[in-house]
Amino acid sequence: MFKRIESGATDCTIEVDGQAIRTQAGAPLALALLAAGISTFRHTTVSGEPRAPLCLMGVCFDCLVDVDGQPNVQACMVRARDGMRVQLQHGAATVREVA
Repeated sequence: MFKRIESGATDCTIEVDGQAIRTQAGAPLALALLAAGISTFRHTTVSGEPRAPLCLMGVCFDCLVDVDGQPNVQACMVRARDGMRVQLQHGAATVREVA
């Protein structure tokens, strides 16, 4: 469905729910996930319905994921980088205490 345009960018590896995925460094995280065949990024807090990216420009908040322990990150607004750890969200995210 999605085909990468060759840009000379280097490849990197990100981890999504414990699975290694190769993508282009600097690519929008949402596009890296979609290209890897991941279409459900989160499940709603009320009904548990699956949600996927809609606008891909930071307006809809349907692409929320946990990135390196930070919940509710818009995947369309973050660039993939080597070693990034992503967790797909199921229901409400846990709020961390800040010291």
